[in-house]
Amino acid sequence: MTLRPGRTIRKIKRPYTRVSRKKPRKSYVVGVPYPKIHIFEIGKKSEKYNTVLYLVSEEDAQIRDCALEASRIVAVKHLAKKLGEEGFFMKVLVYPHQVLREHSIAMGAGADRYSQGMAHAFGHPSGIAVRSRTGQRLIQLNVKESDLKLAKEALKMAASKVSTKTRIELKK
Repeated sequence: MTLRPGRTIRKIKRPYTRVSRKKPRKSYVVGVPYPKIHIFEIGKKSEKYNTVLYLVSEEDAQIRDCALEASRIVAVKHLAKKLGEEGFFMKVLVYPHQVLREHSIAMGAGADRYSQGMAHAFGHPSGIAVRSRTGQRLIQLNVKESDLKLAKEALKMAASKVSTKTRIELKK
């Protein structure tokens, strides 16, 4: 099954939650997938870094775990190529908890009959996401002041992988 576009899950809305009084086990989401992002801290923790940059969300949105992993990878590759593995410290500050559910889309002949009665479809877990709020920090990057321009480039590349508006915040 292919991944649906990020715009389909970007908006934060309360998902339909099935409540079964006869069979309470039916009320729980079964089989939550593992997050694609496993590494949250990259680089060398050190006292020599005097500049801290943050990637900050500018609007409420849901961000998939695979988008977080893609942004982490692109930023680390850019920084490691220029500064080496010891020249920076990066930390992903959010963890994906929100379970995303989808019900199958009917295609072809008879699809209209198949889809009837699906107004409150519970769906199957298809992934997990982060619910970010306005002003929430997503990624922290520690570098030396001399590498500030390179760090901003890396965070800009990471921001392009996330499906929401972001800004780079500087803290010295």
